Amino acid sequence: MSEVGHTHSSTIKLSCPAKLNLFLHIIGRRTDGYHLLQSAFQLIDWCDTLSLTPISENTIRRINPIKGVPPEQDLVVRASKLLKEFCKVKNGVEINLQKDIPMGAGLGGGSSDAASTLIGLNHLWNLNLDTATLCQIGLKLGADVPFFLFGQNAFVEGIGEKMLAIPPTTQDFLVIFPNQGIATSQIFQDPQLTRDHAPITIEGFIASPKSFQSNDCQAVAVRNCPEVKNALDWISAVAPNSAPRMSGSGSSVFGVLDASNDRVKLEFLLQNLPKGWIGRIVRGLNKNPAYNLVSSD
Repeated sequence: MSEVGHTHSSTIKLSCPAKLNLFLHIIGRRTDGYHLLQSAFQLIDWCDTLSLTPISENTIRRINPIKGVPPEQDLVVRASKLLKEFCKVKNGVEINLQKDIPMGAGLGGGSSDAASTLIGLNHLWNLNLDTATLCQIGLKLGADVPFFLFGQNAFVEGIGEKMLAIPPTTQDFLVIFPNQGIATSQIFQDPQLTRDHAPITIEGFIASPKSFQSNDCQAVAVRNCPEVKNALDWISAVAPNSAPRMSGSGSSVFGVLDASNDRVKLEFLLQNLPKGWIGRIVRGLNKNPAYNLVSSD
């Protein structure tokens, strides 16, 4: 390994996977207004692609910026700046992000992009920061960023910062984004949101994951966003027994597929979704593929 501060010379490419909340319970609220959650986060193979190229000038250059997202709100730019300032890096980087995960879908795409940026630049700029330090930086960008830095599926508690690894899975999921986004703040500020779910244990979840398939945000989301209910009904119709539910604060919904579901038929149905909907069959991942590059020296 070269000295800290030495920059690698070539472009690195990283995948930025989405995630599903296999369940989501709200068990309380802190005095500062943050909600206390319990959830299981599952990585899936629906990914954005991030390219990081070192440049000699002391600047962060974003190519192909996302329409309607100014640089000060762009999570990959913000992640780069935070890391640059934290480590007083003198070199720059050119960032190219190809978005495939829908925005505002509750699939964690932006948080994953930010995490992959931190993972990639830690490598590219040869900073040798440990995961705990990256998580401290990541938490400033969003509550889900530490999960993607953690790099594996997790039982998550607190406001998203307490994570314990859960056993690997090879499940397939049918995911639908009904193209009507919901602001997370709108869900969490709703007076009718239940905030007193009885806490469960990670042991309880691992012993019987099928017992925990509810999402406390779902009732509020369905009331505010009729398309969520339409998407849940669509999955129920085409994949019975898949226990469809919403992921995170929405508006994406998903069902768990098993051997009884006809993949070929489902792929055909996905070609004919209602106008504007985005859907696909995805496979669960056990590791964040962004970490695969870190041994590329």
